[in-house]
Amino acid sequence: MLARRGDRADAAQAGSDRPLRRRPRTLALELVDSLGERIRDGRLATGDKLPTEAAIMGEFGVSRTVVREAISKLQASGLVETRHGIGTFVSGMGEAAFRIGADQLATLRDVIAVLELRIGVETEAAGLAALRRSEANLAVMREALDTFTQAVGEGRDAIAADLQFHQEIARATQNLHFVQLMSTLGASIIPRARLTPPADALAQDPERQTYLRRVNAEHESILDAIAAQDPDAARAAMRTHLTNSRERRRRAAQQAGAAP
Repeated sequence: MLARRGDRADAAQAGSDRPLRRRPRTLALELVDSLGERIRDGRLATGDKLPTEAAIMGEFGVSRTVVREAISKLQASGLVETRHGIGTFVSGMGEAAFRIGADQLATLRDVIAVLELRIGVETEAAGLAALRRSEANLAVMREALDTFTQAVGEGRDAIAADLQFHQEIARATQNLHFVQLMSTLGASIIPRARLTPPADALAQDPERQTYLRRVNAEHESILDAIAAQDPDAARAAMRTHLTNSRERRRRAAQQAGAAP
């Protein structure tokens, strides 16, 4: 994932002929995101030793400088610790780490609470992304929305593409904390991940298709503002998108007889 959107740069140092991008800070943030996700989903458990620098360079197609910067950021966030002369080990998330468990996403009210959190966080993230985004960030956002459009046209949901779009906005802030928070939330930020009907029912539900097309139109407005480097418009578009989602869930909760 890290290398497929890049330029050729110092492939010999990485021990690979795959192309590398020239933005080491962006690459380091994406590597932090990738390794952090492996730690959070259990592929790298507490106490496990991280692969060597050379192995990480080869897998992700990045330079030694990028790997060392990423490891430094993972250390600062408390995810790993380096034992000199031995290696780098997963130290866990820590007792104070923020996370939203499955038991906190069981009801419509729970989903609305997460949306309220997202309104605060992602509205500002969109503004920062408009100021700091790279062309590579824009390309991934565009790819995610194209995938979303195709899925809707084929009668499928598009949770993965939706998630990718929002996570790339976090990356475009060039602020590791936004990236880590969005990675921690994971698919829970997409209400449909918890409350979506089966795929066959979705394909036969014209109201659902109309809803998804409206969601993607909101996404397009966000992307347009970020591409135009207009932070005020990006914040407004993101707030509108998430507020609309919250209100749709509130109406659903009221129809189900639950308090909003």
